[in-house]
Amino acid sequence: MDRLGGTDSFINTIRSFQRFAQVVEPHTYVPLPDDWALAITDIVGSTEAIADGQYKAVNMAGASMISALLNALGRRDLPFVFGGDGALMAIPGDRIDMARSVLAATRTWVGEDLGLSMRAALVPVAEVRANGHDVRVASYMPSPDIGYAMFSGGGAAWAEAEMKSGRYEVPPAPAGYRPDLTGLSCRWNPIESRHGDIVSIIAVPVEGADPAAFRQLVADILEIAADEERDGHPVAAEGPSLGTTFDGVEREVRATAAPGRRFLRRLAISAQIVLLWLLIRTGIRIAGFDAANYRRAVADNTDFRKFDDGLKMTLDLDAATSAAIEELLQAAEMAGICRFGIHRQSSAIMTCVVASPTQPNHIHFVDGAAGGYAMAAAELKAKGA
Repeated sequence: MDRLGGTDSFINTIRSFQRFAQVVEPHTYVPLPDDWALAITDIVGSTEAIADGQYKAVNMAGASMISALLNALGRRDLPFVFGGDGALMAIPGDRIDMARSVLAATRTWVGEDLGLSMRAALVPVAEVRANGHDVRVASYMPSPDIGYAMFSGGGAAWAEAEMKSGRYEVPPAPAGYRPDLTGLSCRWNPIESRHGDIVSIIAVPVEGADPAAFRQLVADILEIAADEERDGHPVAAEGPSLGTTFDGVEREVRATAAPGRRFLRRLAISAQIVLLWLLIRTGIRIAGFDAANYRRAVADNTDFRKFDDGLKMTLDLDAATSAAIEELLQAAEMAGICRFGIHRQSSAIMTCVVASPTQPNHIHFVDGAAGGYAMAAAELKAKGA
């Protein structure tokens, strides 16, 4: 346990909320302990990789750090956030050395098995605060079974910039090292827009701008999106359709099996997909497992909105709603309140971390299928934000 009263005692202080609009309320958040650290990763050249058609690999690489750390640290309640081509997780003080080894192995696996270059860093929370920023966390619960961390205080953004400058780096492990990625998968078909476009949005406050003005902007965006089905949720209430593509199976095989064991793992995953498809079609239950309920729970548990020192959303919007949100963002940008990036595509993709399909706390990340957050971030970067 860490020296500030124990990991459990801190986790128990994190406030949970069910109404997403509460992300703009400062009292929702509590500060991370000083002796914790932020584990951060991203993919170098993700924009180019997406242009080459590797968007699924980029998303799996982004989620791999979360899967690897949750498995290694033996807890699923640590605060984390998925950003499309990267991720962030808060690490307790007594687990930092273990996290360093996991990040090193994850970098090596991403390079060897996905052909991508990952950056990784561990940034002490105390140093974030020494540089004038804070790291505060809350938990948004889209369903009773899962909570996703929201971060505020500017510290996560500062730590990411430090990583990209080469500071606090975690070097890759030697060749052949691989993390435990049990549960990491991408079995669902692309999720086609039902209303117009899948729209990925990133909006961040301008440094020195009135925080209240940015909070009002977020509230206004959410109010506009509320006119869409399920607040713009890209996944239908009944859940996504199960995928059968070789590409998705092969990526999961590479994530969860060493080279000498991949043939049997490929057969096992294919058999699981066929069985789940049959259970969904027939309604038959096996050992109490209800496939239709699981599919609905996937939709309920999906992480399609988040706050990570700024607003990030992947929404299914009609043309009028999409235009209204962009006009609002443009006006706020002109007023010096925010900078934003936006990317439209016809479908979304889902990457999952599922310890067991019989447990309710399965994790599902959604992003635009043609670059999503990474392309929105590239637009943001082009503006100097």
